[in-house]
Amino acid sequence: MEFTDAYKQTGPCVFSPNARFLAFPVDYRLVIRDVLTLKVVQLFSCVDKITYIEWALDSEYILCGLHKKPIIQAWSLKQPEWTCKIDEGPAGISYARWSPDSRHILTTSDFQLRLTVWSLLNTACIHVQWPKHGSKGVSFTKDGKFAAICTRRDCKDYVNLLSCYSWEIISVFAVDTLDLADIQWSPDDSAIVIWDSALEYKILVYSPDGRCLSKYQAYESGLGVKSVTWSPCSQFLAIGSYDQMLRVLNHLTWKVFAEFMHPSTVRTPCSAVVFKEVDEPLQLDMSELTLDDGFVTHDTDDAPESRIQVRYDVMELPITLPCQKPPADKPNPKQGIGLMSWSSDSLYICTRNDSMPTVIWVWDVNHLQLAAILIHKDPIRAATWDPTCTRLVLCSGSSHLYMWTPSGAYCVNVPLPDFSVTDLKWNFDGSCLLVRDKESFCCAAVPMLQESSDYSSSDD
Repeated sequence: MEFTDAYKQTGPCVFSPNARFLAFPVDYRLVIRDVLTLKVVQLFSCVDKITYIEWALDSEYILCGLHKKPIIQAWSLKQPEWTCKIDEGPAGISYARWSPDSRHILTTSDFQLRLTVWSLLNTACIHVQWPKHGSKGVSFTKDGKFAAICTRRDCKDYVNLLSCYSWEIISVFAVDTLDLADIQWSPDDSAIVIWDSALEYKILVYSPDGRCLSKYQAYESGLGVKSVTWSPCSQFLAIGSYDQMLRVLNHLTWKVFAEFMHPSTVRTPCSAVVFKEVDEPLQLDMSELTLDDGFVTHDTDDAPESRIQVRYDVMELPITLPCQKPPADKPNPKQGIGLMSWSSDSLYICTRNDSMPTVIWVWDVNHLQLAAILIHKDPIRAATWDPTCTRLVLCSGSSHLYMWTPSGAYCVNVPLPDFSVTDLKWNFDGSCLLVRDKESFCCAAVPMLQESSDYSSSDD
C-alpha cells in the first residue's frame, strides 16, 4: 500500500459523491482538495469553527454546520463567489442536511420545534412541525422523489411523507411505537423500516402508502434493538440487539431466516477461521547498520513502537474471546451489537458485540455460517467495506490497518510518525482509502484484490 503525507484536519473528512473531491475543516476554514493530486482547489472561510460538513448529491454545493453559533453556511465549487447563510434566530439549528435535488437544505431547530426546508432557488421555505429527532428521523428514497420525516404530537409518533419536488405533505400515518428511534427507506424504495427505542423491542415495516407490512418482536422485558441496517440488495434486514444476537429478516415474508450468536467461547464444530493480532519484533540485521544510519541501541526493556510490527496468527478452536461485563448501575451499557455493516455484494456482514470490543465477527449470509473471527489488542474504532470488492478494513486506534478478505487477513503498518488510526472512509469509487488520526489524515492507495491461499500475513 502507498500512503500520502499527513494533512491537518479539525473535523470530519468527507468525499464528494462524484469521488473527485475531499472536504475537511481546519478550524474556521473549509478546505477542498482534489482526490487524485490532493491539491487545494477551493478554500472557504466560515464565521466560526466547523463541526460537521455535508456534500450535496451533485457535488456542486457543500454546507458547514457551526455548533457554537446556530448558523449553517453553504458554498458552491463552481461559483466560489456564491454564498449562503441560514440563521433560525432564537429557534437555533441542531442539524442540517441536503435534499436529494441538491437545491434545498433541511434544518431542524433546537428542541425539535420544527423542521424547515430552505430553497436555494428562491426565498420560499416550508415548515414541518414537531420533528421527532434532530439528526435522525429523516430518510429519503434512493430516487430522490420522496422524504419520510418522523414527527411526534399528542404523545404519538407519526410519519410524514413529503414530495421532494413540491415539498407538500402527501400523507401522514401514525406508527405503533412508544418512542420511535429512527427510520430507513429500503435501497429499492419499496419499504420503510421503523424501530422503537432500546426500552421496547419492536421492528415495524411499512409500505410507502402507510400499510404495516410486518411487526417483529424477538423478546419482551429487556433492552431491545441497538442497530438496524438494510443490505445493499434490499433483500435482507439486519437487526442487532442488546441480547448479543444478530437477526436477519428476508424481504418476502419479513420473517427471521438467520440468527447469529456471539458467544464468549467458540468451540468446534465451527468452520470459521480465527485470526489473532500478535506482536512481531522486527529482526534487524546489525551487520548492515552503520553509524551513518543514525541507529542507536538502548539497554531497556521498552522497545520503541517503530521496532514492533504486528501480524495475524491463526488460532485453534476452542478459544475464549476477551469479554468485559458492563456495570449494572450505569446507563447505555456496552453490550449488544453496536457495529454492523454489509459488504457491497450483500454476501457478508460484519458485527461487533460491544461487550467484546476487540473482536470483529464476519458472517457469510449466503451459507448462513460464521466466516471469520478477528481478535485485536485494542477496541475496534471503525470497520468499512471496500465498495468494489469483498474486503473489510478495520482500525483500533493503533498505527496499523487490519484487512480481511475471503482468502485471509493481514495487517498493514501506516508509515507516518505518531499516527494513530481512529477512523476510516472509502472513496465512493473505491479509488482510495482515507485514514484519519485525531488531528490529521492521509490517503492510501489500496492494491486490487487478488485471490490467495494464505490465511495470515503482515505488510509494511
